[in-house]
Amino acid sequence: MTRERPNKQGTLREQIAHLAARIMAEDGIDDFGYAKRKAARQAGAHDARAMPDNEEIERALRAYRELYHQGRHEPLIAELRRQALGLMRRLSRFNPYLVGPVLSGVAGKHSAIDLHLFSDSAKEFELFLLNQGIRYKSTQVRLFLNDAEQLVPAYSFEYGATEIRVIALDARDLRHPLKTSLTGRPVERASIGMVELLSPPS
Repeated sequence: MTRERPNKQGTLREQIAHLAARIMAEDGIDDFGYAKRKAARQAGAHDARAMPDNEEIERALRAYRELYHQGRHEPLIAELRRQALGLMRRLSRFNPYLVGPVLSGVAGKHSAIDLHLFSDSAKEFELFLLNQGIRYKSTQVRLFLNDAEQLVPAYSFEYGATEIRVIALDARDLRHPLKTSLTGRPVERASIGMVELLSPPS
């Protein structure tokens, strides 16, 4: 009988995923791509096929926090979700949805709150920020909507001591799956009502 060889590439993927998770958890990094590249350098990986995807790193990050941040992580996530909910209520006219690490539960103390807005005009949101006296930075990000690549407006600002990252989308885009890459999974998102269910009363 032929014995199966161990899958070295699979083992390397797991090693990189766990290294990236530790980097994100301990260094306060929430950029999957940066953590992945740094972890790959530490592991001495040069084969792109050995690189884990974001979902694999997220699973490793969740496991890391459960192991090393037990008792501290749940209150942090609850507080970040309460902050997100407060901001979403202020932005209710723009149909906000919570996305990213705060929603998935893997955010850390340095993580930003990520929101997607679905409204008729990104300019209206910019006017809102200006009228509220909120200093912000604007840029564009690349997303895949209904399997088509688009550049969409994005904004960042501070809410209290927390960084907020907002992507402004057309109201019609809510009907279509949204991905960060063509082959990636659809972005999970939660409305105000859904976040209310996730956020225990303070």
